[in-house]
Formats: sequence, structure tokens, C-alpha cells
Amino acid sequence: MDNIKQIIILSTFIFLLAPLSIVIYISIYSRRKKRHIEEKAQLKAAFESELLKTKVEMQEETLNHISSEIHDNITQVLSFVKLNLGLTNKLNEKDKAEKIKESRELVAQTIHDLRHLSKSLSFEHISAKGLAGTIEIEAERINKSGIISVGFAVNGDVYRLGEQRELLLFRIFQESVNNALKHANAKQLNVSLQYSDQMFNLTVADDGDGFSIDDLGDKRGLGLKNIETRAALIGGTVIIDSAPGKGCSITVYLKPLNNLNPDGTYSDSLG
Repeated sequence: MDNIKQIIILSTFIFLLAPLSIVIYISIYSRRKKRHIEEKAQLKAAFESELLKTKVEMQEETLNHISSEIHDNITQVLSFVKLNLGLTNKLNEKDKAEKIKESRELVAQTIHDLRHLSKSLSFEHISAKGLAGTIEIEAERINKSGIISVGFAVNGDVYRLGEQRELLLFRIFQESVNNALKHANAKQLNVSLQYSDQMFNLTVADDGDGFSIDDLGDKRGLGLKNIETRAALIGGTVIIDSAPGKGCSITVYLKPLNNLNPDGTYSDSLG
């Protein structure tokens, strides 16, 4: 008899507890789902904000480059053409024809340079050339300037990472180069892209002054913080390797690409 009573009491308890457990489970699940949605929305907003900031920064840097090119190159060439043409009245027909031919060639080259500059105003060149192609062009431009020597290497079969991700990666490359130019007193830069089936790496290494990572602590410069923030938004990890007198190496590691969301954010970063 006592056993029957115990069974009845236990059954009643379970009967009453089951709905309560379901309610608690649904409540916990709803809160977690809401938190997940909020975190994803925050991450997407942060990604879009950083993307807009990146575009503005790249546009400013491009305009500075264009201003410098016009002042240092195109203006001088056109001034030389003007001088050349001004001298033709004092020359014989043969020399005059030679000066005019030379001036036409210089004007043609200037038109070509202006077209190249106009294309660099648009972000479409990243979409058209891809990350590897755009970095190669930038490396050639830096080498041409004579400010620093840049070596560039691509390992593995190149594949596209998505326009937005490549835009942020290109800005990371630019910031790494700027850090080396402004703070490291570097003479040589080595840039490499590593493509594999499950991983992508971007490395920018210089032979500059270097610094102690431990001494930086939370006092990382804005450039390094921007690099880390932008890498995190696309599911990347940044490794900074440096020591006084031994230069600095900045490497961005991207996790498996199939976990990236269409909007450019990384799904695992949502928890």
C-alpha cells in the first residue's frame, strides 16, 4: 500500500514538474536566442561601421597619393612640355619636329598616368583585381617612390575572399606598411599572402627598429588596435612578433572560410 502511495505521489510530482521544466527551458532558450540575435546585430553593425570607416580612410589615402603624384610627376611633365613647345619657334624644321614628337609622347604618357589615377579613386579596382592584384600594384607604387623596398610573394592558388573582407584586409596591409614607414625606420618590407584550402594568411614584415611586445601591454597604438579590430570582425587572428632591433612581423590568420557569413562577419564569433 505504501508503495502505491509513493508511486502516486511521485507521478503527481513529475506531472506537475514537467510543465514547469518546459516553461523554464523555453524561457532560457528564448533569452539565449534573443541574446544571440542582439549580439549578431551588434557585430553586423560594428562590421558595417568599420567597413565605412575603412572606405573613408582609403579614400583619404588615395587622394593624398593622387595629390602627390599630380604635384611631383604630372605637373613637372606638363611644365616640361610647355617649355619644349615654347622653344620650337627658334628651331629649324627638323629640330622642331623632334621637339613636337617628344612633347606628344610626354602628353600621351601623362594621359595614361591620369587614367590610372582616376581608376584608383574607385573601390572597384579591389573588386576587379582582387586582394593579391591590388597589393601587388601598391607594392610596385611604393617601390617606384623609392621610400622603401617592398618584396611581395604569393603562395598557393589564389582565391577570392569576398569584396568586403578583401577591402578590410587591404586596409590592414596599408596600416601595417604605414606603421613601418612612420615608426620603424625600416628599409625593407616583405609582404606575403598564403592561400590554402582551409586557411589564409597575410604577413607584413619589416627590418626596422622593432619593439618589446611585453612593454606595450594595453598601450598599443591606434594602428595596431585597428588591425586587431578589423581582423576580428572577419574572423581573423593577429599575431605580432617583434623585439628591439629585430624588426616587426604582423600576420593575420583567417579561420576556415566556409564559416563566414554573407555579410562578411564570422559565425563562430557570435558564441
